Amino acid sequence: MTSQLPYRAKNDKAVGHLAALFTILVWGTTFVSTKILLVDFSPIEILFIRFAMGLVALFLIAPKLLHWMGWRHERLFLLAGLFGVTLYYLLENIALTGTLATNVGVIVSVAPFFTAALERLVNKGKPLSLQFVIGFIVAMVGICFISFSETGIRLSFSGDVLALCAALVWACYSVCMTRISALGVSTIKATRRVFEYGLLLMIPFLPLLGFAPDAAAFLNPINIGNLLFLGLGASAACFVTWNFSVKRLGSVVTSVYIYLVPVITAVASWVVLGERLVPLALCGVVLTIVGLFISQFSFVNRKSSVSKEG
Repeated sequence: MTSQLPYRAKNDKAVGHLAALFTILVWGTTFVSTKILLVDFSPIEILFIRFAMGLVALFLIAPKLLHWMGWRHERLFLLAGLFGVTLYYLLENIALTGTLATNVGVIVSVAPFFTAALERLVNKGKPLSLQFVIGFIVAMVGICFISFSETGIRLSFSGDVLALCAALVWACYSVCMTRISALGVSTIKATRRVFEYGLLLMIPFLPLLGFAPDAAAFLNPINIGNLLFLGLGASAACFVTWNFSVKRLGSVVTSVYIYLVPVITAVASWVVLGERLVPLALCGVVLTIVGLFISQFSFVNRKSSVSKEG
């Protein structure tokens, strides 16, 4: 029986990596749906509708209510909803109005570094290894090559600072999910509770940001299809798979997959929208993937050295 435990642990890790990869593959293509929906909906309308649909879907999948867990634990769900649903997407959307989308894509990609630092500070996680830092630098160089291959670097202080805040906020969400994963609550129910708080905290912002969806826009089947993709796929399914990965791998290992978002976005732009993929961007794709492997390999090396010492 005990001999099966290492195999089961390795299998859990493999499933965790696959879940994270699936999540990033979907999140990397959401820009296509969002771009189409922005013709008829404002950013806040898309945001609220997609998470409301996601919440309904999670209730249908797991209708049993999650009991009140006491304020000590409940505040973790509240903070996760605030950071991962409300603030992250609001900051990102507002940042897009003040700077280039390429800037936002690059800056938000520093989230894994913030996550590792916060895990060390808040949850007393492991210190950053040299390999992790090297992987981070290589990946960020690659992401810059992808993002600035045609537009060049143009900085905008207000928008770029908001994007940096969004990266920090996502790191805070990841740290919260690390603690929530230790509570023994099912991933679907935990995600559902996070959505509940996130939507609740979003309500005060709705009138301020012009939430007034046009009913006629819902009659367009293309809009319906894209809203379903964002609500059921990118929100309900992907937040569950992401939180599952955090539970299996930890927030730092999972967050490193964020490096792949610009890669998938660049490839999807080329395939779906016919945008050019210039040589510098291709070089960036390779560098980003190399950086991801260097960062992930640092955790493998650390674990193997620990097991040898044991």
